[in-house]
Amino acid sequence: MSDKKLGFWLLTALVTGNMVGSAIFMLPQSLSNVGSPAGVLLAWLFTGLGVLMLAHVYGQLSDFKPELIGGPPSYTRELFGSKSKLGQIMGFEISWGYWTSNSPGNAAILITLVGYLTYFLPILQSKTILFSLGSFNVQIGNFLSFAIASAVLWFVHYLMFKGTYTASKINFFATVTKILGFIFFIIIALSIFDVTYLHPFIAEKTLKSGETIGLFQQMNQGAILTLWAFVGVESAVWLSGRAKRLQDVKWATLTGLIIALAIYLLITFLAMGALPAKELMVADKPLVDVLTKIIGAKGSFIMATLGVLSMLGATVGWILLSVEVPYQSARLNLFPHWFVKENKNGAPYRAAWITNALTQLFLLSMISDTIANAFNEMIIIATLANLVPYLFSGIYSLVVVLKGENYEKINLWKRLLDGTMALGASLYSFWVLKSGLSDLKTLVLGMLLIVSGLILVPLLPKHVKA
Repeated sequence: MSDKKLGFWLLTALVTGNMVGSAIFMLPQSLSNVGSPAGVLLAWLFTGLGVLMLAHVYGQLSDFKPELIGGPPSYTRELFGSKSKLGQIMGFEISWGYWTSNSPGNAAILITLVGYLTYFLPILQSKTILFSLGSFNVQIGNFLSFAIASAVLWFVHYLMFKGTYTASKINFFATVTKILGFIFFIIIALSIFDVTYLHPFIAEKTLKSGETIGLFQQMNQGAILTLWAFVGVESAVWLSGRAKRLQDVKWATLTGLIIALAIYLLITFLAMGALPAKELMVADKPLVDVLTKIIGAKGSFIMATLGVLSMLGATVGWILLSVEVPYQSARLNLFPHWFVKENKNGAPYRAAWITNALTQLFLLSMISDTIANAFNEMIIIATLANLVPYLFSGIYSLVVVLKGENYEKINLWKRLLDGTMALGASLYSFWVLKSGLSDLKTLVLGMLLIVSGLILVPLLPKHVKA
């Protein structure tokens, strides 16, 4: 394993970059369709509080259980029994669900990246038939989009082989660049911010279905939308085995969350204050529309460039995280040992080949609209699978507090705070899963995704690490 460890800033960039991805470009429009300004604000505050409690859980566990590197799989194993086969299997299932869900997620990021490239390469939108196989038609635009997305994937794969530290540095510079871009947007948008566009601040909202919803329902629907923006807050925890200090994991998680929340809040409300509600609700590219209103046609160029940079950074960050999940878990005997193999740079090359090959498979959705529809459903299921580790981590944190493990010299108020945060994080995670899995089809397919990992259980190491 490489001696170069990840410090505070590299971990913070990973957390921030993985959260601030494609969602930021469309959330202002999506949220304006489900809530009044007050409803949107409540949604952000509710989600922000929920994710803050989760971040506190990960920070608390880093402090009180420093020996449990690798994050959620380790916490899950401890929850179900550190020396039991059940604990090992449950820890493996958390890794399996998270890892397999990241492959379609990474494909979605690459697809979004190509979507922004269409501004510079209009041929990517060509509907001309390139070739046909029976009734299966492949358009020039679809084929070129697939080729570009695949090329980017395997270039990042090459970067992974240079080592986790090198890939993290590239992610750091990409994250800093896109944050500077969003700061530019914020400054420009402030120049035309009109508070009257936020009136009425509190109002009922009529959805496209014709249903009218009140403030609480607006917050509820908005909170589900805003949560997807924060998937990635756990990034530093998964890589705790690569961290210079476990304290860096804790503070990188909290700092990354605060940066992401500030960016999302500012951009959402500046967009709502820069465009009339009726325009914002139908805007396909809300941030582009805002900049175009201020600086003309250059706005489209700036936002397309920022979109490409944002997606490139997210691609590096998420592929880096996805490759590390089976590798770190295998080191803890929570994944088949086959995934532990490193190259001379300390890069887990077997995990990289399998992870990126799976992503390549999902990129085939760009070839056909029929496959794309099935892929969209997979994305929903995959995103929900990312949330299961939150629930188990919250519950384990609560168990640690209730048992008083390592709290002998800690004052009662600190223990009470940690317990409250752990309980809140657990309830919040349960609420999100319940809301997201209310559809029976999604529930069944989500369970199949997790249960499918049982075929690898016989390959787990016989010895269970304590």
